[in-house]
Amino acid sequence: MPKKREVTSEEAALFRAAIGEVVPLEDDHAELRPAPPPPVPRQSRADERDVMREAMAADPSLVDGAEELAYVQAGASRRILRKLGGGDYSVLDTIDLHDMPATLAAASIATFLDENRRADRLCVRIVHGKGLRSGPEGPVLKRLTDRLLRQRGDVLAFRSARPADGGAGAVIVLLKPRKP
Repeated sequence: MPKKREVTSEEAALFRAAIGEVVPLEDDHAELRPAPPPPVPRQSRADERDVMREAMAADPSLVDGAEELAYVQAGASRRILRKLGGGDYSVLDTIDLHDMPATLAAASIATFLDENRRADRLCVRIVHGKGLRSGPEGPVLKRLTDRLLRQRGDVLAFRSARPADGGAGAVIVLLKPRKP
C-alpha cells in the first residue's frame, strides 16, 4: 500500500481556487427512493368508459315489433350497416324461429351461427318475427335475438332486413371470419 502524501499549502490553495466557494450541506442523507409516478385516475376513466358503453347499447327490453334493429361491434365501420341494409352481402343461410320457445330459440341461434361460421358462410338471416302474437310481453324472440347477437364476439354487425327479406321481423347478421 503506498504511503499517504502530505498536501502542501500551495496545492490546497490551488484546489480551493479551482472549486470556488463551498457551502456545507445541512443534511447529508441521500434520497434513495425514486420519485412516485404522477397519479392516474384509473377508476374515473373506467367509470366513464362504462357509462359510454351503457349509453351506446340499446336496451333490448324497449324493443317493439316494428322497431328496426341495428348493431356494429366497437371498432368496426358503421358503413357495414348501410351495406347490410342495401343488400350488398349475399345471405347464405336462414333460420326461422317462429313458434319456438325462447330456450329452444336461444340454443338454435347459437348452433346456427357456429355452424355457419365454421362453413365460412358469414352473412346469414335470422327470422324472429315481429312479435305481433306475443301479447303484453312484446316481441320475445326479437328481444332475445337482439340480446344474444350483441353478446357474441363473433358477430361483427347486424340490422333488420329489407322489407322484401322480412323487414323488422328478421335480421341480417355479418359474422367475423375464423382465424386461419
